[in-house]
Amino acid sequence: MNQATKTPSWLKVSAERVVVTLSKRSEANGVQVDSLSLRAPTVRDIRAAQSTANNDDEQRELNLFASLAEVGIKDLEGLALRDYSRLQAGYFRLVQDDEV
Repeated sequence: MNQATKTPSWLKVSAERVVVTLSKRSEANGVQVDSLSLRAPTVRDIRAAQSTANNDDEQRELNLFASLAEVGIKDLEGLALRDYSRLQAGYFRLVQDDEV
């Protein structure tokens, strides 16, 4: 059970944000980066992402992550799949309830 709750070495979690170390450098806002940070979402963030997604769950998630990371959707689409999966894992760690 400890393995399930262990934080991976590529992830730093705090109450307000997660920092995800990428497996390879990527472009974000015109700059090469080796990590991305997601701030904790608000209800407003979730509603805004949903309102522009036209019932497309993938687009909703891209909209939300782009907003939380303050990068463009094209930057997220350019990530290696492994690194996008890391962002997803970081997001779910950030929003999970501590009691779970």
